[in-house]
Amino acid sequence: MTITDIATSRTRTWFRTIAIAEAISWAGLLIAMIFKWVVQADPHSGIQGGVPIMGPIHGGVFVAYVVTCLSVCSKFGWSAKTTALALASSIPPLFTYVFEVLADKRGLLGKSSATS
Repeated sequence: MTITDIATSRTRTWFRTIAIAEAISWAGLLIAMIFKWVVQADPHSGIQGGVPIMGPIHGGVFVAYVVTCLSVCSKFGWSAKTTALALASSIPPLFTYVFEVLADKRGLLGKSSATS
């Protein structure tokens, strides 16, 4: 394994980790919002559920995902369309995970560790 292969593998692993973390943080924020708006019977109680906690966590992971997409698109040779799709996948809940799985299957994340 060459240094280039190691760097590509690390970049691939980093992108996949951030994509999955973004999907998990989105799910956490949705659950927190459900507790705030649906489960909470008294809207005047001032209870915010987990939104004040999950909101900033998701925001930080979202920014990390966007920065990661922009930094790896040239490393993996993504087209503008693929890059735009990767960025757009951060908007609907859990789609970063879907993008990551499909991109990996199509070889857009470099050589997979399964084929090394």
